[in-house]
Amino acid sequence: MTVRGVIVDLDGTVYHGDRLLPGAAAAVDRLRERGTSLCFFSNNPLHDGAEYVDRLTEMGVDARPGEACSSAVVTREYLDANHAGDAVFVVGTPSLRDRVRATAAELVSDPRAADVLLASWTDEFHYRDMVDALRAIDEETAFLGTDPDRTFPDEDGNPTPGSGAIIRAIGGVVERDPDLVLGKPSDVAVEAALERVGCAPEECLVVGDRLDTDVAMGERAGMETVLVRTGVSDDDDVERSEVTPDHVVDSLADVTALLDGRR
Repeated sequence: MTVRGVIVDLDGTVYHGDRLLPGAAAAVDRLRERGTSLCFFSNNPLHDGAEYVDRLTEMGVDARPGEACSSAVVTREYLDANHAGDAVFVVGTPSLRDRVRATAAELVSDPRAADVLLASWTDEFHYRDMVDALRAIDEETAFLGTDPDRTFPDEDGNPTPGSGAIIRAIGGVVERDPDLVLGKPSDVAVEAALERVGCAPEECLVVGDRLDTDVAMGERAGMETVLVRTGVSDDDDVERSEVTPDHVVDSLADVTALLDGRR
């Protein structure tokens, strides 16, 4: 297989919090030297692609305009395409509400007016959010989540509850699974990533630290997959999981050596 595009996860793969992981910037440089196109893709719902390019550049990573995507971007694009004019009630951060305001959908503060319930991460998740979710949901209400990440690593690599934990809590209260969770590994996320790398799935390599999102996305789409040991999933998880990466390496720094070994 010839790799023409590489989809690279961010938190746990390129950095932890504000700390760049060793060898990550040099690995991106070497991938560029190979002529591969790149898409940096985070399931974090707080920032859009341009913000991630700026953040990576400040860290010393060669990221370029248009190369980054996130569950926030995918959510915005999905609402524009599928819920224009619909009333959206958000359980999430103020920044997510601002992003919904910028779509063709209508942000509402009254859960009873909702056509769509959108759930995501917020460190202010409260009992009243579950009450609002109950008020918002009926048989005609669409239930969406920004991303399925149950946890994400903090600056020291320790797990912290993520969007998936909140979405599951709300799902338990309303006794209903989301109609769609928009970040990796969804088909919506696959389409967004492929659009940015500009190649077919079978020409793509996915690199990430999570079996259930990064590797699962690549496996479902027919991409080659690499799990790095710098984030959430470890070797024990691989043994227990039904999702099987094609390769397991210590870090992003090892990916180019993996590709070079095919020559």
